[in-house]
Amino acid sequence: MASFTAGTYSAKPCEVEKKWHVIDASGLVLGRLASIVAKILRGKHKPGYTSHIDTGDNVVIINAEKIAVTGKKLDQSVFYWHTGYAGGIKERTQRQILEGKYPERLFVKAVERMMPKESPLARKQMKSLHVYAGSSHPHAAQSPETLDVASHNRKNKR
Repeated sequence: MASFTAGTYSAKPCEVEKKWHVIDASGLVLGRLASIVAKILRGKHKPGYTSHIDTGDNVVIINAEKIAVTGKKLDQSVFYWHTGYAGGIKERTQRQILEGKYPERLFVKAVERMMPKESPLARKQMKSLHVYAGSSHPHAAQSPETLDVASHNRKNKR
């Protein structure tokens, strides 16, 4: 009599096939888009998701400067950091970041906070995120497929 044991599938790093996705962020809500992108980076959208292996895809975000923030968060949500010197606490609102020199950093920070905390795997998965403020990107050779996030839910677009 042959015994049959059905086990749980666990992906191996050599079996993972990474795709490329491009998302136009103009008019999309920041938090909703960040949660979708974090899910894609981790690989949770795939049936072969394995928590300790990087099974996620590469994501290219264009028009990050045109991202929408709901409510009064542009002026009330403040990022703090400390320089290391006495009295060196600094602060910047989301509006100041979006109107500043690097508006894509607001989106990167939102996705980073939705990834697993302080792990080497999360740092590796974050390297698969490519964010650009304008509408052009240098990843055309990878032939990324366009992902229409606005059509998933009516609340995704402002």
